[in-house]
Amino acid sequence: MFTQLGVIGCGLMGGSFALALKRAGLVKRVIGYSKSPSTTEKAKKLGVIDVAAESALLAVSGSDIVLIAVPVSATEATLKAIRHLVEPGVLFMDVGSTKRDVIDAARRVLKERVSSFVPAHPIAGKEVAGIGHADAALYTNRQVILTPIAQTDPDLLQKATDVWAAIGSQVLRMSPENHDAAFAAVSHLPHMLAFAYFNSVARQPAGRDFLSLAGPGFRDFTRIAASDPAIWRDILMSNREELLKQSMRFRHTLDAMEHVIKTGNVEALEDLIRGASDARSGWQMNSTKPATNR
Repeated sequence: MFTQLGVIGCGLMGGSFALALKRAGLVKRVIGYSKSPSTTEKAKKLGVIDVAAESALLAVSGSDIVLIAVPVSATEATLKAIRHLVEPGVLFMDVGSTKRDVIDAARRVLKERVSSFVPAHPIAGKEVAGIGHADAALYTNRQVILTPIAQTDPDLLQKATDVWAAIGSQVLRMSPENHDAAFAAVSHLPHMLAFAYFNSVARQPAGRDFLSLAGPGFRDFTRIAASDPAIWRDILMSNREELLKQSMRFRHTLDAMEHVIKTGNVEALEDLIRGASDARSGWQMNSTKPATNR
């Protein structure tokens, strides 16, 4: 049981975490801060938070657990705003989809106090953002990746593991480097491709007509292209090194498929399709509910 949760960023992710802790009886009080006062007021009216803080620092004051749920590009500025209250024994976590840049920022700003910071990435989300869509069940049966570093306090790492598990998440641990490489492949590149592909269709002269004929396959393939632009701008830029590696791998496989089509090699084309079809048929998600927008 925590006395007070401080939420910095009262949107979908932060609001859902607050609701999940409340539902599980893990926290007595939630205090929240967002740049927009109307957001925190709405969060209060919805019962997501109990008190609206006027600053990020005030959201930390008196809290024994703090969730930083801001865009990854805002992490460093947020840490600078609260660093004077980053004390031993208080658990600080983020929910960023990239980890090396977040950890680098934490090292620069927090210095020796970085031991209180446990980097986290819940594999959860929705195409819709905002506090109005906060959901106590958002993290249930979803994976949460913790990426501790050498300086991370072992007791706080265990506390982070326990709190995510208590709200129904499957907790895994990875190095920040392996995390960013893996999610460039299975999350960040698919989003980039969805954005690029939808633009390539919609911006053609006959794009509107083509879209009027699209069916379930097109809908499913392009679903994540409706994701939040600002969030995904930050994610793709912050993990661009690993993302571009994966993009190059994809380009090579696309080139190979284009080559066999150009040369009319029907057997080779079928082999490429069968390889993907068989591998996809044998693949299953680890979590029982599909994550979106993360």
